[in-house]
Amino acid sequence: MDTNEFFKEATLRICGSLEIERSLHSTLLFLKSVLPVDIMFLERYDTDAASTRTIARAEVANGTRLDLLTPLTPAAREWAALYRTNKTKAYYLYQDPDSRPYASEMMRFHGIKLNSVIVMPLKSGGLPIGSLIVGSEAGRFTTRDAEIITSLNEPFALAMSNALQYNELKHLKDLLADDNKYLQKELRNISGIEIIGANHGLKDVMQKVKQVADSDSPVLLLGETGVGKDLIANAIHYSSPRSSGPMITVNCGAIPESLIDSELFGHEKGAFTGALSQKRGRFERADNGSIFLDEIGELPLQAQVRFLRVLQDKIIERVGGTKSIKLDIRVIAATNKDLHVMISNKEFREDLWYRLSVFPIYIPPLRERKIDIPALLQYLLERKADELNLPALPEVDPEGLDRLTDYDWPGNVRELQNVVERELIINPKGPLYFENISPTTVKAGNIQKDKPPEKSDESVHLDSIVASHIEKVLHQAGGRIHGVGGAAELLGINPSTLRNRMDKLGISYKRNE
Repeated sequence: MDTNEFFKEATLRICGSLEIERSLHSTLLFLKSVLPVDIMFLERYDTDAASTRTIARAEVANGTRLDLLTPLTPAAREWAALYRTNKTKAYYLYQDPDSRPYASEMMRFHGIKLNSVIVMPLKSGGLPIGSLIVGSEAGRFTTRDAEIITSLNEPFALAMSNALQYNELKHLKDLLADDNKYLQKELRNISGIEIIGANHGLKDVMQKVKQVADSDSPVLLLGETGVGKDLIANAIHYSSPRSSGPMITVNCGAIPESLIDSELFGHEKGAFTGALSQKRGRFERADNGSIFLDEIGELPLQAQVRFLRVLQDKIIERVGGTKSIKLDIRVIAATNKDLHVMISNKEFREDLWYRLSVFPIYIPPLRERKIDIPALLQYLLERKADELNLPALPEVDPEGLDRLTDYDWPGNVRELQNVVERELIINPKGPLYFENISPTTVKAGNIQKDKPPEKSDESVHLDSIVASHIEKVLHQAGGRIHGVGGAAELLGINPSTLRNRMDKLGISYKRNE
């Protein structure tokens, strides 16, 4: 085989796979036809650990990806430092590796005995990135053998560089996956995966959640604004076999109509002005998990048509693309609107309704489950007190709790949360009276609006109020202005100031008899 053919065949094997252990093994088998090679290593010196890190190892039997650190003695570290700084040596050929501190330590660590070793420095961009170690157990390498190995420096350097980048990407991917699991757990804690009222006011709801969680059937959550539809959606997802997958939330009413297709289905680069790169949509990001479509009644009719295909076939196409993308997703939708009325008004597709309402769950408003208010109050107090950095949890006055249970909560749990936060800001030390709310006659679909305060005919002139107060204090002091127990002392002002004020307001100086 001529030189060019050899280089071509060897390079195809060295760079033939992203799995460096497979490439190294294939290359060893090819080189064994011309060299007495029995084992090969890819290694790099880890400066921080003052050790050698083995990336891959290949023998006749197989190749193995590794991440092993070999501790080095001071003598071996000294050789490694000189080796790294030497810019002229293309290779090192050792016929007696046992007598070399670095080589002997590496052989002892890997449990091998070599008769001859070639060490070839690998560089990328002029900087050292590692070494190729070629070993023979019984034979002896010649200078010609070392030159053959040296001719493959560039392909081996490229393979080493790719292997290091692959390892870094894998490490980052593992970190990202770990962070994602942690964040998902934190989000479950923040959003309250423990449903308050699961054993009381929401008992029927949670029973339905339990029934539907294990299936992939679409779920439609119905209820007023603020009842906690997002919490029930989370409960369905995290109680299902998909709990390890993503849970993607979409507020259909918050996306501009012109961007809905791009947000939900993604787009290809150049699909429209401003599409500078490919983008995955929310459905694609929810693959192998669940997607929660909140405010589904706000979805425009054209988007409803495209969404119907996703429900039917679990297939999407990015905007500007022609490739069909198969998805494995579970759809959970929610609305506070009457979809039957919207269907009658041609605002919501009837066929989409039938697809979504396979398993509808009605979440009752807070006024229909006031039994849950004490538990909700305790939970919200603890949460908000922590957010506001309060030193202790304030007590709730019994009359304050009565006010909460008497109120009909048109804004549901969300309104209760705001009321609790406002009360803690106003009165952080307690007791909490909740006097900023009052009972109403709110009924479902019939919210009584507050009436403006009626005007009073009684005079509220400031001078009249001040004069009345001074006269009361004068009567209490027996008409005396000066001295201990006099009106001036009781009011906390100078006697002369009080006399001037009395003259201005026309108050007499009579003493009590």
